[in-house]
Amino acid sequence: MGGSQTLLKTWYAPRMTWLAWLLSPLSLLFRAAVAVRAWLYRRGLIRGFALPVPVIVVGNITVGGTGKTPFVIALARAMTARGFRPGVISRGYGGNVGGRSVCVAADSEAREVGDEALLVARAGVPIAVGRDRVATGRALLAAYPEIDVIVSDDGLQHYRLVRTFEIALLDGERQLGNRLPLPAGPLREPPQRLKQVNAVVLTAVDDEKRSDFFGVPVFRQTLKAETLRSVTKPDEQCATDFFSNEEGIHAVAGIGHPERFFATLQRLGIRAMPHAFADHHRFSAADLALPDARWILMTEKDAVKCAKIADERCWYLPVTGTIEPSLLRLVEETLRGQWSQGESP
Repeated sequence: MGGSQTLLKTWYAPRMTWLAWLLSPLSLLFRAAVAVRAWLYRRGLIRGFALPVPVIVVGNITVGGTGKTPFVIALARAMTARGFRPGVISRGYGGNVGGRSVCVAADSEAREVGDEALLVARAGVPIAVGRDRVATGRALLAAYPEIDVIVSDDGLQHYRLVRTFEIALLDGERQLGNRLPLPAGPLREPPQRLKQVNAVVLTAVDDEKRSDFFGVPVFRQTLKAETLRSVTKPDEQCATDFFSNEEGIHAVAGIGHPERFFATLQRLGIRAMPHAFADHHRFSAADLALPDARWILMTEKDAVKCAKIADERCWYLPVTGTIEPSLLRLVEETLRGQWSQGESP
């Protein structure tokens, strides 16, 4: 995790660091490759494929840590409430499906389908994972023919999949970091890519901290956390204030922005010793071998991977994403406007 932490500090430092300067030639090569690939798709020299239902892409132009999974779940639920029948497709990061497209069940293994996809499935949303988003979308529609809109979890750079609506998520505090491409910075694509999306969503940010991104509508997602659940007995839960008076608490996080989880615990009045791991980290029993820990707290994303190695000390903090009604109206108007020839729900 040390190397990852060093890169994160470089990417989000207030000024250019020596490591960013050192990596900048590689970033130029990366940016050139990204630009050529995007140009080929725009010119039609590489063909894109459309699915028979509208597609909403929820993705990042930065590397991880934007609150994408709770947003996707919240969006799917909100679309259901508005009369749509959504399904989700995902790459299945952290899983091992190979070249297959696999429909995910609530009892699937995180090691096979990925931690994020398993969370979506357990939220009751139909989801399939696979490297090829087009093939995965087709597999999902074959398994669930009632689906009339697909949400692509990530895939902003997966141009092969034709999309109806694009949402780019950013961490509200870190935003674009040093604004440099990988590996000198956190950007998968240049900031100007945001000009092409339909909406930008900032996660965990106050209204006064909203930024202007090339005139694109900007919305906010807040993450709500109210209770903790036992990893070994998920039906057992308690209020967060129970842990505010406890000692010997450790916190582990293998997510894109572990500091957000640690900060959330602190805001809840929970004093915990933090242990940060790389995003999609595959936890082992050794990672939880903390002899002086009376309690071990973790994210829900990590809990699905730790279920078989956890003990009674392990609890997780579920978070719920929120979506502004004005964003939902924009999504619905776009979908119904573009799919009004007997294809919309």
